[in-house]
Amino acid sequence: MDDSLSRKFNESLISANEFESPFEMNARLILILLHMKKCLFFFFVLITVTTIAQKRVKIKHSDDFKGSFKDGVRFERLIGNVQLIQNTTLIFCDSAYVYRSENRVEGFGRVHIIDGDSVDCTSRGLSYDGNKKLAKLRKNVVFSKLGIAKLYTDYLDYDRAKGEARYFNGGKLVDSINTLTSAKGYYLLSSNLASFKKNVEVVNPDYTMKSDTLQYNSKTKIVYFRDSTVLVDKEGGTAVYKSGTYNTVIKSSNLNKGVIETAEFKIVGDMYFIDDVKKTYKSKGNVVMTSKEDNLVIYGDDIDYNKKKGISKVYGHAYAAKVGDSQDTLYIAADTLVSIENKDSKKKRLLAYRHVKIFKSDLQGLADSLAYSSADSTIRFFKDPVLWAEENQMTSDSIRIQLKKKKIDKLFLVGNSFVASQDSMKNFNQIKGRKMTANFDGKDIKNVVVQGNGESIYYALQKIEPKADSIKSFTETMGMNKIICSNMKINFVKGKVNNITFYIKPEASFIPPHELKEEVKKLKGFLWRGEARPARKNVVQR
Repeated sequence: MDDSLSRKFNESLISANEFESPFEMNARLILILLHMKKCLFFFFVLITVTTIAQKRVKIKHSDDFKGSFKDGVRFERLIGNVQLIQNTTLIFCDSAYVYRSENRVEGFGRVHIIDGDSVDCTSRGLSYDGNKKLAKLRKNVVFSKLGIAKLYTDYLDYDRAKGEARYFNGGKLVDSINTLTSAKGYYLLSSNLASFKKNVEVVNPDYTMKSDTLQYNSKTKIVYFRDSTVLVDKEGGTAVYKSGTYNTVIKSSNLNKGVIETAEFKIVGDMYFIDDVKKTYKSKGNVVMTSKEDNLVIYGDDIDYNKKKGISKVYGHAYAAKVGDSQDTLYIAADTLVSIENKDSKKKRLLAYRHVKIFKSDLQGLADSLAYSSADSTIRFFKDPVLWAEENQMTSDSIRIQLKKKKIDKLFLVGNSFVASQDSMKNFNQIKGRKMTANFDGKDIKNVVVQGNGESIYYALQKIEPKADSIKSFTETMGMNKIICSNMKINFVKGKVNNITFYIKPEASFIPPHELKEEVKKLKGFLWRGEARPARKNVVQR
């Protein structure tokens, strides 16, 4: 209600109060309300007409104009430099049929649509519904989100009302970094998010991707994995991802469930965090890393891999399996496992830190740290190492194992070296020296060579066969042999001492059982650690 009408209304009320009867005042009010209703009616009619006018497709230009009928419906046939407009949308084409009653256009030839300041598309054919604001473009379609991406296809439906471009018979999206193709898909203008379905392929200078379902934001350049996706990089490495995201600008990924594989290694895990610029790869949850060349498999909860440095670190329930025959697999567990790659095979290493445990069918051990070199097939143990082979316990300041054909060939003990075993009478046979070399024959120790400060304690046992049949045979200790000799060689049969050869002025003594005292039963520094001997379940965490 404008100011003059409001003023007249108020004046009418005043005059009615002063001069009119109640009946006359009510009549005046009714007339005023009827006048207001009429004004409102014309207002809504004006809005409706304006809205309809905004929906109409208008003819802006045409070189030639002809009216015609088709199926009883009148239409205008426009020929030459046709220009149509609806709001801020311009339509250009060589010729067109305009159905005014249906607010519909069919365009032919060089079709060109400019929608505002962000959408520009071309095609060879067009069917446009002005009421629904739906453009169906056909043949050689190029749909451009200006400054963002271009979509190429032969069949595209552009829904202006929804801000959506959808193709359904093969299409290609191209931006400054990636080219994406699929059988069908759609592009949302407001979010710049493109969804691709069936036979999806992404091509980038650094990699290609293939999937059945994938999404891509052409503005942020982020790929969203929605189904199993196979990625192949320019170096030939492959990866399979279940879900997650990949930022193609900064080349970083957050991924769930997948496999990464190169010519040298393979990684499987529940989650991945990848930086392709820094070449760093992190994987979490049920991680399995396989070094193909070394037949080495590493397991753990988390892994950090630096491709530039060629260093992998595995944490949490970490253990490695040196794959051989089913009975000869060597397992190594530790708080942290480190794999070092190098083109020079002599520099390749597997390192283990803190609480190291090893298990093999013929060997078990403990240490604070360990290093394995595949070049010389040698395992080195450091800081309070202890190994068990059959019935024998071996300790030293440091221990080195040399493998041959995936089996133990030699074992070197350096500094305060001990080899000990427990016999059936719970006696501890002991050999001590500055340095020792244990030679193996298959799983069994063949002999031990002691070099420097050699000492030996060996218990003599005798099997007693009673004359009475009712009494079973038994074994008793006959005494203890103690020998001091600079160098010696101990020969074993089936893991047990058979004989000892002494070099350079040996000093030997035999102590009978009744003269044995506790202080002479053990060599200085001897410690039996049999209860700490790891079983397979203590090393293999899965």
